[in-house]
Amino acid sequence: MGQGKLDGRVAIVTGAAAGIGQAAAIALAAEGADVTLADVADCGDTARRITELGRRTLAVKCDVSNGAEVRSMVDQTLEAFGRLDCAFNNAGTAGVADQVVHEADEDDWDDVLATNLKGVWLCMKYQLPPMLAQGHGSIVNGASAASMIGIANNGAYIASKHGIIGITKTAALEYAAQGVRVNALCPGPTRTAMMARFLPALPDGVPVDESVYANMVPIGRMADPAEIAHSVVWLCTDDSTYMTGHAFVIDGGLLSR
Repeated sequence: MGQGKLDGRVAIVTGAAAGIGQAAAIALAAEGADVTLADVADCGDTARRITELGRRTLAVKCDVSNGAEVRSMVDQTLEAFGRLDCAFNNAGTAGVADQVVHEADEDDWDDVLATNLKGVWLCMKYQLPPMLAQGHGSIVNGASAASMIGIANNGAYIASKHGIIGITKTAALEYAAQGVRVNALCPGPTRTAMMARFLPALPDGVPVDESVYANMVPIGRMADPAEIAHSVVWLCTDDSTYMTGHAFVIDGGLLSR
């Protein structure tokens, strides 16, 4: 359990069914928050683990690229808990890899930008009004270490993650004086189902070979989702009240090379 730094507060986490989103939702609850879990996938396991911590939770099926669904998800949060203090806009998709720019599929490009970038904007669009009304709030947008660099053959994903940094900095400037902080989190290689798609194919029953990423990272391994979740919690607590408009890179030293 945490130290109760989020006691009495309410959080939204998108992409909460698994991976970094699930770890963050559980960590926020452990610190005292009640949490809305939003995902297109079932969040039952995350909800069960939060309930075991003694916190309230609400699971909402939500496609973050759909404005009506995002608005409904925020409305349901306010109806259930009466307030909204922080949000981790983490839902995302990798799209189709191994496509150079001129061969990229238009539908895939649209899908990736709609989920990763438009989805962050839509979440902020509906999360900001209740935060502004109460005079405080913290939004953490899920970006990537890839937000800082180019990676060949992943144009749509890279463009979407770079865009998250831009909208984060813009929103931070627009709402700082009104008590709402907006930051971005940029994880490096992390043990998630999405990342596993990019690991070498192995026979059934053989443990996933992480060496392709571990060899790139000075620390020598991939991150555990819980390590990323700690930073989400910090950005949502009063320990970070002077932090806004920044992209926090948590990458084991990857971008220092």
